[in-house]
Amino acid sequence: MIAFLARREHFDRVGSTNDVVRDWLAAGTAEVCLAVADEQTAGRGRQGRTWTSPPGTGLLLSLGFRPTWLESDRTWRLPATVSLAMARAAETVAGLPDGAIRLKWPNDLVIETQAATAAAGTHDGGGVRKLAGVLGETQGLGSADPCAVVGMGINADWTDAGFPPELAASMTSLRHVSDGRPIDRKILLQVFIERLEPAIHGLRAGRFEAAEWQHRQLTTGRLIRLEQPEGSRIVHALGVDIATGALIVDDPHDVRGQRAILVGDISYIRLADPATAGV
Repeated sequence: MIAFLARREHFDRVGSTNDVVRDWLAAGTAEVCLAVADEQTAGRGRQGRTWTSPPGTGLLLSLGFRPTWLESDRTWRLPATVSLAMARAAETVAGLPDGAIRLKWPNDLVIETQAATAAAGTHDGGGVRKLAGVLGETQGLGSADPCAVVGMGINADWTDAGFPPELAASMTSLRHVSDGRPIDRKILLQVFIERLEPAIHGLRAGRFEAAEWQHRQLTTGRLIRLEQPEGSRIVHALGVDIATGALIVDDPHDVRGQRAILVGDISYIRLADPATAGV
């Protein structure tokens, strides 16, 4: 039997695990390859934002794929599958109920805690805290040698006392949501790989966990704020399209009413506060 991981390396400190894996793929490394780091000096998130965490507190990793077996318009299912595997693994390791970890469209891991919700009062989405960011990067889709890199940084054993003041209101960690239970990053990584392997084998065979990806979407049924180049507006998220991965919104500012938002069509998405949304 062929090993699931063709290459796996751990680094004390790197610029970006996504860059490491991208270079591996460019040099001919087979899929699936995995780079893990204790610290990143140039970690990045979506839309050019940065991702940082103190050394040894987060699980920082990137996976490299050569998805010749996946139609190019379904490549979005790779980061979705990675996020679902991490959500399941994190719930197991942190002792959380199944389904406690949700997705903020398309694939960031978030959680709604009772304490956070209570602190937010009745504000929709005010109790949502981010656990992990996901960044997918692709090259050569539709060619004979497509490459895809999925990077993730999850706040694992980070205590809330160490959260940056400017992010404390919007982030959390597995340690915090498990009431201070220490999170072993090595165990989290191993459980994640155990959850990911059958999911990727399933994806290769044409099976995608569409129902779970849809069910975990926190944005469904909520007001969200879309930040686009032409400006910001409040829209109603109706759900997701499991065929394209798009977010379906009801946009009162658009003559089409309901429309599909594809990855890359928006600059930023967040849950809206009805107190400032005019609703």
